[in-house]
Amino acid sequence: MNLWGGRFTGETDRHFAAFNASFRFDRRLIFADLQACAVHARALGRAGVLPDAEVEIITQGLQKIADLVTDPAFLDRPEFSNTEDVHSFIESRLVELIGQVGYKLHTGRSRNDQVAVATRLFLRGEIERLDDVIRDTQRTLIELAERYESDPLPGYTHLQKAQPILFAHFLLAYFQMLSRDRARLADVKKRVNVLPLGSGAMAGTNFPVDREWMAAELGFDGVTRNSIDAVSDRDYIVEFVSFAALTMMHLSRLAEDLIIYSTQEFGFIKLGDAISTGSSLMPQKKNPDSLELIRGKSARVFGHQMAMLTMAKGLPLAYNKDLQEDKETLFDTIDTLSDSLRVTATVLRNIELNRERARAAAIRDYTNATDLADYLVRKGLEFRKAHEVIGRIVVFAIEQGKELGELSLAECQQFSPLFEQDLFDAISLESSLVGKRQTGGTAPEQVRQELTRAKAEVGAD
Repeated sequence: MNLWGGRFTGETDRHFAAFNASFRFDRRLIFADLQACAVHARALGRAGVLPDAEVEIITQGLQKIADLVTDPAFLDRPEFSNTEDVHSFIESRLVELIGQVGYKLHTGRSRNDQVAVATRLFLRGEIERLDDVIRDTQRTLIELAERYESDPLPGYTHLQKAQPILFAHFLLAYFQMLSRDRARLADVKKRVNVLPLGSGAMAGTNFPVDREWMAAELGFDGVTRNSIDAVSDRDYIVEFVSFAALTMMHLSRLAEDLIIYSTQEFGFIKLGDAISTGSSLMPQKKNPDSLELIRGKSARVFGHQMAMLTMAKGLPLAYNKDLQEDKETLFDTIDTLSDSLRVTATVLRNIELNRERARAAAIRDYTNATDLADYLVRKGLEFRKAHEVIGRIVVFAIEQGKELGELSLAECQQFSPLFEQDLFDAISLESSLVGKRQTGGTAPEQVRQELTRAKAEVGAD
């Protein structure tokens, strides 16, 4: 049965009815909707709109529906295939269970504020779950960093070798990104956790329901302050999808790094069988499909972000049916992000660092050139001049086919008399790493401190 119809004398076109129906996807809101329905019924009782006996009958009926739909197969029954949406499903089942009194539940309420509160309740729960999933991914970064705490790796800028770093320092960079993502998610939750119920279709309700009481019962931090905005606002979904897009961007960057590092050309990372696939033609192949899918699925969430903005940008106040399009976007964003985080954690638990190759690469191709320039600065030369001297030495070393550490003292002194025998200690791999001991640097002592701080942040053992 439709929740509307008295104004109409003709039948709805069946193609439009199917086009209009949303039960196949918005049924995901059913437990949140049932929860809000129960509180609304009790609010009507508190306001003297419904007698206590009817409130009890209604809330018991809602609980019976909750028990029935605990089995997902129940929702797939053929007789529900033409249901318009989750709200009409609940009302129809309620009337079947408790009779005509079930129709009283909708007193003082519109589907506009009903869907708004159900969506907020649902998303609040998903935010709490996603925070745990992000934190688990952070723990896997910590675990991998601790396993290779002292192992060096070449750092890159412009995908060109730059300076030696610790592999753990590299991993903790992504830990920081996910920390910011968690902070953004917590901030989104503040704006999600506001009660729109009691706003009616767009002007409020004529019945004296206590909105602040309903907010407290449902765990909301407060109530919306404008009924027009309350039923038409989807900022919180746009904001959530934007958070998800940023998080997916971070996962995609990590995936790209690991894909590159696992190639034969780099060879820093070995991918486990659990996260790789083979080729149907080339038997030697071991493909990083897990990482490539994460990288690819980021585009999917980016598309959802643009879809939400585009859908909402031209809507007049208040509610418009366009807003039904937010559900599939929201649900797919949640699923894609959650799955990508879980697979990322699985990848991190199934990779190995090629210690020898990474260490050798960390000090080759003149990655210690900046350390040599800093050496001259400590000897009293201005940095810009030191930079020029080392640039000429690098050109000379390339011509000789040597690394900086393979040049003789005499060869270096051709470019500056400030060079002494201690220059070779200054440009060793160990010195290059140890020297970056400021907060946030790649020095082993700093990385150990950051690991301790990171573990405290996520509650890792």
